[in-house]
Amino acid sequence: MPDTILIVEDEQDVLDLVVYNLKKAGYQTATARDGAVGLAKARDLLPALLVLDLMLPQMEGTDICKRLKADSKTAHIPILMLTAKAGEVDRILGLELGADDYVTKPFSPRELVLRVRKLLERSKGGAKPVELITRGDLVVDLAKHEVTFKDKPLDLTATEFKLLSTLMERRGRVQTRERLLTDVWGYEGDVDTRTVDTHVRRLREKLGKAGDLIETIRGVGYRFAE
Repeated sequence: MPDTILIVEDEQDVLDLVVYNLKKAGYQTATARDGAVGLAKARDLLPALLVLDLMLPQMEGTDICKRLKADSKTAHIPILMLTAKAGEVDRILGLELGADDYVTKPFSPRELVLRVRKLLERSKGGAKPVELITRGDLVVDLAKHEVTFKDKPLDLTATEFKLLSTLMERRGRVQTRERLLTDVWGYEGDVDTRTVDTHVRRLREKLGKAGDLIETIRGVGYRFAE
């Protein structure tokens, strides 16, 4: 049986476009046009993936995301946010609440289907395990726990290695300092975010010219250049 994708979107034309392209790609679809119905359907259907608009009547997408990820029965469902909000902070909020990826309107149907496919592969463990992460001459070998730049090994601490690999795996996506504290250091709660700034500064120094690939997003966090 093909995977069922639940689309929660209140704009009928956008909803029709998403449904058409997902069905064309071989997926079954279910739909909802307001947040409350969408949340109920997600809990009832347990879809393979949820395409979720941020701005919805009855209940906002961020609230749906938060509730689903807090429930052990639905926490495993990958969530792809579909949003018209252009601000990075709005997208980051959704990611912080547990969304797995996002596409901004207007969007390419082809890109949407590709992102859905990648999320499904990841959730099923069907994607080939990544052992090497590369960006030009910068290579991170996850299996060997080694980093090289222009074939020259770099001496990184365990924390610096994890910080770099995390940023590179999420290239092009802004990571807030709080998210990095949780994912790299395992910290939660009220922790001084300057810890992240200090490690990023040291990591950039060790990377040399490649350090410029780690971009500072003022007031938010960091991003590895896509």
